[in-house]
Amino acid sequence: MSQQFLGQVYQVVILIFLVIIHEVSHGLMAYRLGDTTAKDMGRLTLNPLKHLEFFGSFLVPLLFIIMRSPFILGWAKPVPFNPFNLKNPKRDGALIAAAGPVSNFLIAIIFGIIVRIMAVFPAVTLSPILANVFMLLNLVVFISILLGVFNLIPIPPFDGSRILFAFLSDKAARFWLQLEQYGTLLVIILLFAGLFSFIYPVSVLFYRLIVGGAAII
Repeated sequence: MSQQFLGQVYQVVILIFLVIIHEVSHGLMAYRLGDTTAKDMGRLTLNPLKHLEFFGSFLVPLLFIIMRSPFILGWAKPVPFNPFNLKNPKRDGALIAAAGPVSNFLIAIIFGIIVRIMAVFPAVTLSPILANVFMLLNLVVFISILLGVFNLIPIPPFDGSRILFAFLSDKAARFWLQLEQYGTLLVIILLFAGLFSFIYPVSVLFYRLIVGGAAII
């Protein structure tokens, strides 16, 4: 098994773990704001079967692998919420959307601190097991940041579009909501439009700020 293929397997596993936490965070925020839709549908769980979908969780990561991308991205089924159960649908909808990326950035910071602590001890580089753990934790930090930045794109179906939605006029908001039906098409266009060539260096910058001299990317 090649080192490159093994690295891609690690990335996919980490990605699945992170997108599940991302989606559960949406549901937990909705629940806290008074909407029980996600809970009633059994989406407040870490069970992958409740969250993964064919296109975002399998096909898109496979496309990144085929394109020999230095990173792999994807997403899970969006956690639904009922705006009629929210006191302030626009504001609360934005808070629910923001909960996903915020969870990714918090994970990046927590694991980044662990990486910095590990880097202080020489045994990490001397032990193959600890060296692999160190690499995996670095990947968790980087992919967490990448996923958070990726989801802040202000275009449907990304979380950034729902955050932006809270600041739009009612007329503009209705138009923005209509774009969501073309979400899959927009994602495909973005994949081939080179937008990820912008997301990648931005994510690397934040990653290096968090882990400092312990960075491996």
